[in-house]
Amino acid sequence: MAIQWFPGHMHKARLEMQKVLPQVDLIIEILDARIPFSSANPMLEKLRGDKPCIKVLNKADLADPELTEQWQQYLESQQGVKTLTMTATNDNRRSDLIQLCLKLLPNKLDSAKKIQAMIMGIPNVGKSTLINTLAGRQIAKTGNEPAITKGQQRIKLDESIVLHDTPGVLWPNLENQPSAYRLAVTGSIKETAFENDDIALFAVEYLSQAYPQRLLDRYQLDQLTDSALLTLEQIAAKRGCLRAGGHIDLPRVSKILVSELRSGQLGELTLETPEMMLRELEAVELLREAKAAKKAERKQKSKRR
Repeated sequence: MAIQWFPGHMHKARLEMQKVLPQVDLIIEILDARIPFSSANPMLEKLRGDKPCIKVLNKADLADPELTEQWQQYLESQQGVKTLTMTATNDNRRSDLIQLCLKLLPNKLDSAKKIQAMIMGIPNVGKSTLINTLAGRQIAKTGNEPAITKGQQRIKLDESIVLHDTPGVLWPNLENQPSAYRLAVTGSIKETAFENDDIALFAVEYLSQAYPQRLLDRYQLDQLTDSALLTLEQIAAKRGCLRAGGHIDLPRVSKILVSELRSGQLGELTLETPEMMLRELEAVELLREAKAAKKAERKQKSKRR
């Protein structure tokens, strides 16, 4: 099943962001530390130009610390990019973020003008909670579902920095479907856009390879099978997710597994690596080339007629 989700307000928000960007000195992009590639908006690289960017790996307490370190090294290899790990409810790194903003814009230190920083992130990445933590008061609306923030607002972070908050924005075409599934698994896409069974099977297949012991321990399994479906059925049996006649209740066990993964009950997990990202980008490029070839072929046929 292909996953796509781009509500109308996101298109409007993207246009508003493009208008504000020329006035902005710095971009702060909030990423989900469990999916730093999939939670990064590909539009940002085109929009930011040479503006410095701080990529905040939020929800770091839910992610695999070794892989978080790998991602930081990878991201900081890009021109003008610095990274910082955070948890949305911990304000210990507030001063670190402010100092990093000042470090990236040293010419602003003696300026009377405040640093204009745009903070952006995909839905449900924890941006609004983080803003409230940074500001030290309740400013942005928060919730455990995507697309809570609907409009832009300005927030004075301290005497030298003003934050331009933006709604959570995805991109119109989720070309890389593994990324779309990871976004769904971590809660950045509304449930109306996918089936829990699909994303639970996707999660089990990945966890069976990357974190098999977590599945064995959490669900008290003796061993994992080669089939994600059979493994999910084993979990259902252990959790009593059965219908009349002893049939597996797949929707129910799927919801349980996805919920426990999101809340960290399966431990610190990262659902992608830089190496995976490079392979998937190659696959997307091949897909684009194939589509372009088909389009050119259709044009040629049309001309012959």
